[in-house]
Amino acid sequence: MNHIFFGLITVAMIFAVLNGTPAEVGQGALDAAKGSVDLAIGLVGYIALFLGLMKVVEEAGGLAFMARLIRPVLVRLFPDVPPDHPAMGAMVMNIAANALGLGNAATPFGLKAMKELNDLNTEKGTATNAMVLFLAINTSGLAILPTGIIGLRALKGSTDAAAIFPTTLLATGISTIVGISAAVFLSRLPYFAKTAPQPGISVKPSPLKVAELVPFALVIAGLVGLVSVVYTIGEAASVWIMPVLIFGMLAVGVVRKVKVYEVFVKGAKEGFDLAVMIIPYLVAILSAVGMLRASGGLQRLVGWVDPFTSMLGIPGEVLPLALLRPLSGSGAFGITAELLEAHGPDTLIGNIASTMNGSTETTFYVLAVYFGSIGITKIRHAVPAGLAADIAGVIASCAAVHWLLGTG
Repeated sequence: MNHIFFGLITVAMIFAVLNGTPAEVGQGALDAAKGSVDLAIGLVGYIALFLGLMKVVEEAGGLAFMARLIRPVLVRLFPDVPPDHPAMGAMVMNIAANALGLGNAATPFGLKAMKELNDLNTEKGTATNAMVLFLAINTSGLAILPTGIIGLRALKGSTDAAAIFPTTLLATGISTIVGISAAVFLSRLPYFAKTAPQPGISVKPSPLKVAELVPFALVIAGLVGLVSVVYTIGEAASVWIMPVLIFGMLAVGVVRKVKVYEVFVKGAKEGFDLAVMIIPYLVAILSAVGMLRASGGLQRLVGWVDPFTSMLGIPGEVLPLALLRPLSGSGAFGITAELLEAHGPDTLIGNIASTMNGSTETTFYVLAVYFGSIGITKIRHAVPAGLAADIAGVIASCAAVHWLLGTG
């Protein structure tokens, strides 16, 4: 991130010299710094609301329910991991937490999963197929509830902040499928397989019972149905997503006899702390972007790439976000905020940026943290698998917005 931050400012200075805009660049940095603090303060309420709701769902057993849904699928995706091994349980909980947007809960489960997978590793320091596949699922950004970006859209004046809910579902689903497929395919190539450690245990899953997959299939069918309804009806359907979501999450807590108010307040306090914590990161990245925009450099760079990316349905304006997202979550959030401010949250660019941010992940950060925690130095095909998911997420985000929202 150090290189990205300094690189953006360096490029801004170069264009300031070329275009003769030093005064504008200096003022751009000051305006962006002030705007980033205003942005973070404005987000406090939205982040507190969503984290409060998520805390209610978590206390109501939502995380455990998601874990039961995906366990039958993961047991067959990871044949080298015994179904009853602690690694399987940690992976199930990690993926379930990520899907529900519980990032703070997902990371400890992910680190636990990597430690347990390393216990099955017969060649320490080299990533196993199971490790790479697990990280490919993480870096694909699998998420059902893009609450953070919905809050940002509401702050920027969106008339239908939850409109990106179905587009994010579609994009993150495609990204995850591509990430899994890439991890499995690349593991079989001689270039990556030649250093692959043999698993210490090879387990043949028990015969698949249809009843085990019925709950998972019903959830998938429901999500597909939601996407179809939004595609068919449009805004008349999407405007109901947010009120129904809030009511449903609280209703689950009431049914499960959760002390809804007390638990909500506890989660909301965590949201307040999180909103304050991101202020320095937003100041850094938005100031750099503000300098680049004021120098005229950003517009020129977009003009250079737009003819090529437009052929794929990708506006040139979102390319900086696509490039930064695998590297920095806070940086990508800042870029998204800047795009929503400049173009509007309900425009084509605003919807694509929102969907892209909600359906991809910080690939290199995840790889560094998870592999670093267990001393993995030979990462084999982890990077290409993760980047394949990222690229698929970018393209799928653009396609989903064009298909479902069709804004121009």
